[in-house]
Amino acid sequence: MLVEMDGFDPNTNVIMIAATNRPDILDPALLRPGRFDRQIQVDAPDMKGREKILQVHAKGKPMAENVDLEVLARKTPGYTGADLANVLNEAALLTARVNGERITNEALDEAVDRVMAGPQRRTRIMRDHEKLITAYHEGGHALAAAAMRHTDPVTKVTILPRGRALGYTMVLPIDDKYSVTRNELLDQLAYAMGGRVAEEIVFHDPTTGASNDIEKATSIARRMVTEYGMSATVGAIKLGSSSGEVFLGRDMGHQRDYSESVAENVDAEVRALIDQAHDEAWAVINDNREILDRLATELLEKETLDHLQLAELFAEVKKLPERPQWLSSVDRPLPDLPPVPMPSKAPVDAGALARTAHEPTVARDGQAHDGQAHDTAHLDD
Repeated sequence: MLVEMDGFDPNTNVIMIAATNRPDILDPALLRPGRFDRQIQVDAPDMKGREKILQVHAKGKPMAENVDLEVLARKTPGYTGADLANVLNEAALLTARVNGERITNEALDEAVDRVMAGPQRRTRIMRDHEKLITAYHEGGHALAAAAMRHTDPVTKVTILPRGRALGYTMVLPIDDKYSVTRNELLDQLAYAMGGRVAEEIVFHDPTTGASNDIEKATSIARRMVTEYGMSATVGAIKLGSSSGEVFLGRDMGHQRDYSESVAENVDAEVRALIDQAHDEAWAVINDNREILDRLATELLEKETLDHLQLAELFAEVKKLPERPQWLSSVDRPLPDLPPVPMPSKAPVDAGALARTAHEPTVARDGQAHDGQAHDTAHLDD
């Protein structure tokens, strides 16, 4: 393959393109100049990209007049093109099963739920007490998320079993996010523990239903300490390395490159973050117990609540007080100077752009160039 890439005729204009999910294990000989020398990371599409992809897959499908693909794109952050195609195909199948003529918003919502959490398990009949526990558990998640100050809005809560879950709470960002702050991660920890806390407060006896929540919270807390540098005790260092073995799983290939004393500090910091989240969820659920009871009652009656119903229930929720300012070190106090304001975007003059499109520009060396741009792209791995 390397010989074919180099070729024998220098006048042959051939571009080779390849794709992989594991660029970290490629042979360095493949990545030398003249071979696969440019790596382009293809992420999941953003909101505008998802809307365009949905428009492509919606062609030929009868859609109801009130269907807004932009709203559907907002509901599907992180979805790939294949996921979005699956959503529309599932919606079409659901519509055909009920002999419908057009795909409605209800069918699209059900299709999103199916792609995200699996099909609804109608054969699973829960006892009344288990259903009550599930209502309080999911209500605890939703209430804790609504009471945080740096979290995304709660868009949906259901106690209908899907896949392996007895219910789920959907917390989605309004816009696409590409970075997360420390306070936002702490909020994620707090509402992840909300279901477990609700079980403790209401029933005084937690269940195994919080096992996945605890796993996710522990994973977030450990990454905060070992990858994101969000622990003053451990510091802003990266702990752990990947071996890159081809035949090992991603998790099996990780190696610990720090001492036992550092490992003890890491475990202590992870435990402290989880305990803080547990305490914050405990505080907001105790302060809003009446809202939790109303939310559980609504879930038992309607089984699923959308964002409008949740906004009405959470209108008078008592928010968690602002956390104290976190310092990476007491020797590095933070100044009170705010950031500069965002510059206002001036309206674009289309006529001016057209007039200057063909005017010559002067480079730094004083030589005149034509209006074409000769930019060099710097692509990160």
